Amino acid sequence: MDTVAESLLTRDEMESRRLMAAQDLQTGLSQSHVARKFGVSRTTASRWNRALSGTGVEALRKRRAPGRPSRLSADQQAGVADVFKAGPRAAGFESDRWTTLRFAEAIHARFGVRYDPDHVGRIMHRLGLRERKPRQTPELMYVEARPEISLAS
Repeated sequence: MDTVAESLLTRDEMESRRLMAAQDLQTGLSQSHVARKFGVSRTTASRWNRALSGTGVEALRKRRAPGRPSRLSADQQAGVADVFKAGPRAAGFESDRWTTLRFAEAIHARFGVRYDPDHVGRIMHRLGLRERKPRQTPELMYVEARPEISLAS
């Protein structure tokens, strides 16, 4: 298995990875080898091995995610995506550009649920409605503002 950043895996994929690692640990593969194979730290492989030895494979299965449940149902979340795709003008705004504040207002108007604009940005990202743009380095921002300056010199 190629190494993959954990944050890019779904909960199901992480569970699958743990269960495949458990099989390897049970067949006698070392924790270090399992860690390299699955792209995790040796500490994580050791934790998996300890859980496996203690309570068995069930300890490596996914559990309910901690945290507050969403205030929107699954149908409402699909509706949020529809609101986004319809555009800001359909939601009563005068321009074609969504901002997190506008989108938060549109969600409140449609579903009666208030979200902070910062959280709305995370909702947009989670639903695949926008991609986070990489931040520019101050050096590049300066060069763009002053085109007569070159980084190559």
